[in-house]
Amino acid sequence: MTKIETVPTDAGEARITWHPAPRARRVLALGHGAGGGIEARDLAALAAALPARGVTVALVEQPWRVAGKKVAPAPKTLDTGWRGLWPALAEPGLPVVAGGRSAGARVACRTGAELGAAAVLALSFPLHPPGRPESSRAAELLGTGLPTLVVQGGNDPFGKPAEFPPGGTYALVEVPYGDHGFAVPKRAPVSRDEALARIVGSVADWLAALR
Repeated sequence: MTKIETVPTDAGEARITWHPAPRARRVLALGHGAGGGIEARDLAALAAALPARGVTVALVEQPWRVAGKKVAPAPKTLDTGWRGLWPALAEPGLPVVAGGRSAGARVACRTGAELGAAAVLALSFPLHPPGRPESSRAAELLGTGLPTLVVQGGNDPFGKPAEFPPGGTYALVEVPYGDHGFAVPKRAPVSRDEALARIVGSVADWLAALR
């Protein structure tokens, strides 16, 4: 049964929707992107599937989203909100994997080591703004200092898998034909359900292999 927890932070009130595992071995904390909330298809799929595999999923809503605002604040403010709610994520006493999609992935990359995360999960990491590969955010990804998994759509305009730099401590899984939200074209040889199954399976296997 899910549980909703409101957490005060220096950036305002954040909200955590807990999807507890019956015999949890770790917590996977997932933040949303700048253009959407925790209802994103990949976040919802992970929250539905992973508790049965021993992973409690905590879907995190940043203060700006809880306050009903439509535009995300600066990265520094996002980091402040994430830092403020981290003690609630760690409260169960289990290893916490910091994660998120898009802007939430960037927050997890920037703050994971500092907060004591066990690893980082980056869903649809926005490597660069669409059409501007020269404005790379690769340093955030390469600088996590933690085991990191990137799950990226094959047609993501914010960075296709082939654009990601070598090196670092990250592994990369491609979701064929997927866009930034992991939607696939109707004529693609991969269905939406198959794309989501690839995301869930890849993340579950990676989590199971973490020490």
